[in-house]
Amino acid sequence: MSCSEKKQRKNNYKAIVATILLSCLIGTYLDLLFVSKQMYAFPVRPFPHIFTINIAFTLFILPISTALFVWIMKMLPTFSKIIFIILIGLCMSISERFAEQLGWFTHNESWHHSYSIFGYMIFLLFIWKFYRWFQ
Repeated sequence: MSCSEKKQRKNNYKAIVATILLSCLIGTYLDLLFVSKQMYAFPVRPFPHIFTINIAFTLFILPISTALFVWIMKMLPTFSKIIFIILIGLCMSISERFAEQLGWFTHNESWHHSYSIFGYMIFLLFIWKFYRWFQ
């Protein structure tokens, strides 16, 4: 392995770690904001007497999802990246409804699941742009 390949691999690792950290920070603060505004709540969550948000999502699911998202996005051509982000937004909206049926998540009456579609699309686009910039 040449020196430039090692440097590129190290930069890629740093970019992924920074992107994961940023996604966790943004995800945590958005959850805290929306929970405090009573737009949604997490009835089932670890340490409910300490945290108002589901920290399992923030500490485990979001970092793994972000790493997987970046890995897949790196392999896709431009048009497929756009479709992939749209599909994730749609899937997250459907997942929220499923989580509500299981009692893991509740929304305020004024919440529309289209907010989630566009919110996740914007979030993922931002995360991808940050990753590309950080590289």
